[in-house]
Amino acid sequence: MRTPSKPRRLPQPLNEAALRELALRYAGKYATTRAKLRGYLARKVRERGWNGDKEPDLEALASRFAELGYIDDASYALSQSRSLSGRGYGKRRLIQKLRLAGVEDADSAEANAHADDEAVDAALRFARRRRIGPFASDRPDPRQREKWIAAMIRAGHDSGLARAITGLAPGTEIDAETLRERSGSAGL
Repeated sequence: MRTPSKPRRLPQPLNEAALRELALRYAGKYATTRAKLRGYLARKVRERGWNGDKEPDLEALASRFAELGYIDDASYALSQSRSLSGRGYGKRRLIQKLRLAGVEDADSAEANAHADDEAVDAALRFARRRRIGPFASDRPDPRQREKWIAAMIRAGHDSGLARAITGLAPGTEIDAETLRERSGSAGL
C-alpha cells in the first residue's frame, strides 16, 4: 500500500541575499561564465519569484563575481579550448561552444590561439580515435572517405586538413608539417 505523500513545500521567493547565495553556490560548483550565471539566476527568479525592493540586477551581480575572481570568462574559454583539442575537436567546435556560453571575442582570443596551435594534433587525435586515414585498417572507397571528411568537419576541423588526413593511406608515417602544407593550413 502506498503511503500518502506530504504536499510539496513551495520555495520562498528570492531576495537580494538569497540571490547572492544562489550565485555563490553556482559559481563554486560549476566552471561558468558571466552569461551562464545571469541565465541561471534569471531562471531561478522566474521559478521562485522575487521578493526584493527593486528588480534584481543580474548583470551587476555577475560583473561583481567577475571582479572578485569567482568567474573568469577568459580562463573558462582557455580551459574549454584545452579540453576540446585534447579530445580531438577543432576550432569551429570551440567557437560554437564559447558562443553558446556567452563568451565575448575579447575573452576568447587566447583560447582561439590555442586551438590554432593545436589544430593538426587535435585532428590527428580525432582521426586516431575514429580510425580515419592513416589509422584505418583498409583503404576506404570514395564514399567512405567522404563520410570521414564529413565527420572531421562536424568535429570542427578545417576541410583542407580533413581532406589531407583522410587522403593518407593506412599505416602512413605522419608528419605534422607536411599535413599543414598539404591542407593549406600553414597558419594553424
